[in-house]
Amino acid sequence: MKIKRREFIKKSAIGAGGILLGAQLHAEDKADIKYHDPFAPVQLGKTDLKFTRVCMGTGSHGSQRSSNQTRKGRDVFIKLLRDAYDRGVRTYDLADLYGSHTYVPEALNGLPRDSYSLISKIWWNGGGIPEPERPDADVVVARFLKELKTDHIDLLLLHCVTAADWPDQLRKQMDILTKLKSQGKIRALGVSCHSIAALEAAAADPWVESVHTRINPYGMSMDGPPEQVVPVLKKLHAAGKGVVGMKLIGEGRLRNDDQRRDESVKFVLGLGCVHILNVGFESVTEIDDFAARVRKVPVA
Repeated sequence: MKIKRREFIKKSAIGAGGILLGAQLHAEDKADIKYHDPFAPVQLGKTDLKFTRVCMGTGSHGSQRSSNQTRKGRDVFIKLLRDAYDRGVRTYDLADLYGSHTYVPEALNGLPRDSYSLISKIWWNGGGIPEPERPDADVVVARFLKELKTDHIDLLLLHCVTAADWPDQLRKQMDILTKLKSQGKIRALGVSCHSIAALEAAAADPWVESVHTRINPYGMSMDGPPEQVVPVLKKLHAAGKGVVGMKLIGEGRLRNDDQRRDESVKFVLGLGCVHILNVGFESVTEIDDFAARVRKVPVA
């Protein structure tokens, strides 16, 4: 049956209208999706601190006060620290083990101290740093403040705890650090963990305000497989602890694997229990690349 010209135009217009309406609704739905901002300030657990979601690590393969970052040479590393700031990074992860303290004052010279945050860590184990002596935390923190040319450290950690009873082993240092916090020299306290047992202990101990933990979907350089680690991270988060994720790029092993870098970023952000993503960037290109991957992940 032939369709009259007038009916054909009418039906065509209705059909086209439906297609346009569908496209408009799809566009509106897409516009409603929010994506993660790599440089947005994020509340660190129940602390008063807000760190940028992406934090710049400075200790890739670090030991004996040296790291991939410091081994680039003073001028190159200082420029990288400042370039990170200029791109939106406002949180820097340092440690005595890495030897990265003395670069920061020059890199961030002239910037307001309240415009960036500093994390550092005390190495209390044997080895790791050149001296055999392990002075008490008050002596070490005094040196840190002098090296960093600042009157406070935003987050101070006991570096690389592994034993289940680390709170008993390190209670004297924890008490000293609590006093320093009361004096305003430290804003928040915590540990970096390198075992499931240490993570469990951190979740249970009220002294701990934040934890550095290794997390990616592949179990690379982690304390166990993700199915074992993630429940402990959720426990930390539920207890109000800050959770700072490390080794998202598998300690650099995913550097040339686009798909798995994307999967790792999406996995960690999707957990809902990791506040800060700490990555040891070695170039501005790596900062930009990681930030772009964060921006692709929708906010749940």
